[in-house]
Amino acid sequence: MSLNKPLLFTNFFAGDVVAGLGPYLAIYLLSAMHWKTGDIGIVLAIGGITTVLLQTPAGAFIDSTRFKRALIASCGVIIAIVSVAIVALTNHKPIIYGSQVLMGAAIAFVAPSIAAITLGVCSDKTFTLQTSANQAANHAGNVFAAAIAGIVALTIAAEGVFWLMAIMGVLMAISVGFIPANSIDHIRARGGEKRDASGKKEPAGFSVLLTDKRLIALAVSVFLFHFGNAAMLPLVSQKLSLNSNVNQAIAFTSACIIAAQFWMMLMSLMCAAKADDWGRKAIFMIGFCINPIRAVLFMSTDNPFFLVAIQSLDGVANGIFGVVIILMCADLTRGTGRFNITQA
Repeated sequence: MSLNKPLLFTNFFAGDVVAGLGPYLAIYLLSAMHWKTGDIGIVLAIGGITTVLLQTPAGAFIDSTRFKRALIASCGVIIAIVSVAIVALTNHKPIIYGSQVLMGAAIAFVAPSIAAITLGVCSDKTFTLQTSANQAANHAGNVFAAAIAGIVALTIAAEGVFWLMAIMGVLMAISVGFIPANSIDHIRARGGEKRDASGKKEPAGFSVLLTDKRLIALAVSVFLFHFGNAAMLPLVSQKLSLNSNVNQAIAFTSACIIAAQFWMMLMSLMCAAKADDWGRKAIFMIGFCINPIRAVLFMSTDNPFFLVAIQSLDGVANGIFGVVIILMCADLTRGTGRFNITQA
């Protein structure tokens, strides 16, 4: 099959955008601006909490709108503006807090919008392959951005990381514009719809999401996965920054991201080849088993080179998670018209 190339480029530039500034911002505020760790934790929490609070309404909105491309483009521009504002106004704490609210809000819309467009332009036979290719492109974008960020931090200035994020946001906004608007089946993009007694198509009620035991089990699993995974990279980034200057810390953090994203690319390609044959749950379990191993290994060393190597395990777990969760949501919501709110 021929993959949707504008969608791949959108995912490539979205890689750095969706990952957010978390690890880099933590290092920058700690080492360059000498913020207290408690204040840094508040900054990171604000962005994460905003994303979590808006994900479900974002999914509902994406299910209902036909302007998915414009939504992604708008988020890219917002993230670009916020990234530049952080560099220009770092001394103003309210600005930093507010920027994380905007960043978290924009991030909440990007990934589910891309998944919706993917579902809308693909058939059942091509969805798994395109989704896996999307994730591989996403991780490739992260590798590219992290490599450039490390080089810029070591050779020019630590602030270059934020300018890079701004550029990636703008390029994501441009790329999504090359996806033809008429190529998106918006009914399919929301998971299809059932017909009522009169034969009219309509989405299933929201009660479907609350009564389907399979969806409840999946939601609990996703919560536990992120609960164990989300804080590890920012904490390791702070660990790396304690015995090095800001430029070196950003370079080491970039190395952590590159190590993880390289394995995420490989896992995405593996899911493309095996997700339909092995089944979603079997592959999902591999990802779940990795997190506790990674956490124990992180606690056992302060050596920056070992920390980078251990971070490779994040790539295995998240590479699997990123693909399989989208496939499982599509499987479980087929015909309901509630794909995006379920995913969110």
